[in-house]
Amino acid sequence: MDEVLLKVEDLHTYFYTYEGVVKAVDGVSFDIKKGEIFGLVGETGCGKSVTALSIIGLIDDPGKIVGGKIIFKGKNLLELGEEERRKFRGKEISMIFQEPMTSLNPVYSIGDQIVELLLLHEEGIEDMRKTPKELREKKKKKAIEMLRLVRMPDPERTIDSYPHELSGGMRQRAMIAMMLATKPSLLIADEPTTALDVTVQAQILNILMDMRDKLGISILLITHDLSVITEVTDRVGVMYAGNIVEIADTFTIFKNPKHPYTVGLMEAIPKITEKKEELKQIRGSVPNLIYPPSGCRFHPRCDYIKPICQKKKPKLVEIEPGHFVACHLYGGEKNE
Repeated sequence: MDEVLLKVEDLHTYFYTYEGVVKAVDGVSFDIKKGEIFGLVGETGCGKSVTALSIIGLIDDPGKIVGGKIIFKGKNLLELGEEERRKFRGKEISMIFQEPMTSLNPVYSIGDQIVELLLLHEEGIEDMRKTPKELREKKKKKAIEMLRLVRMPDPERTIDSYPHELSGGMRQRAMIAMMLATKPSLLIADEPTTALDVTVQAQILNILMDMRDKLGISILLITHDLSVITEVTDRVGVMYAGNIVEIADTFTIFKNPKHPYTVGLMEAIPKITEKKEELKQIRGSVPNLIYPPSGCRFHPRCDYIKPICQKKKPKLVEIEPGHFVACHLYGGEKNE
């Protein structure tokens, strides 16, 4: 897992609203290696999903990527035209969205939607109605195999079902099967276990890990659930208010967090071995990204604030091999 598949460099994605410019992603940098599951965590509204949508090229008005690079297999995706990006979107990079019921087309069966994707990316056919029956049947068999791969109950019957006829867990399985059908190199999973019960969550996460092992794909897993992160990821990036504040392997993030925000997240996790009347909270609230705080964006909520924190934004520095922190407590003030 040493070869880098995706490298995001100083990414800036802004939204231009009547109230002002929302700096949703403001200088984000990280990389994902081949065969790696990389977790992106943080509070709601910190920019996780916007980062994912920027990577796959689904930022629409009033949003705009205003700076940075997204290097995928050695090519800067931001330099490609829309037609070129359409060719790799769904084939080289696929994305599972938070709520499959709103992502799946309600008037087409699960099978038709997977077959349509296969015809588009494998045969270049955009109108499924003009496809020879033999070819459609061939793709349908492949779709059944994909449903079986993600442990869909009775895939031969389910393939002709419509989204509303399936449970939440089955819809998520169908979405995963669809996104993996073209064997992408990178799968982006944006809150894939939202609104699912604990048992089904575990099943979905096991499917993702199996797909990494069987197909060799890399996964960007976006979540605010730290229990999910500790179960499946190899490395973790912690986001706060549009910035990456810490990156390390999963064990280090949980056992030796350095950034005050990461420390606060860890201390807020209930532990079965400890009896507490009240969990520790991070004081304050997430800032307005139209008018973000100067300097370090976390400084209004930080217990270790220094004068420089209000004036200068710390850069992400490597404090030990593979462990990066953006905090003036760890030498951030030495960066120009």
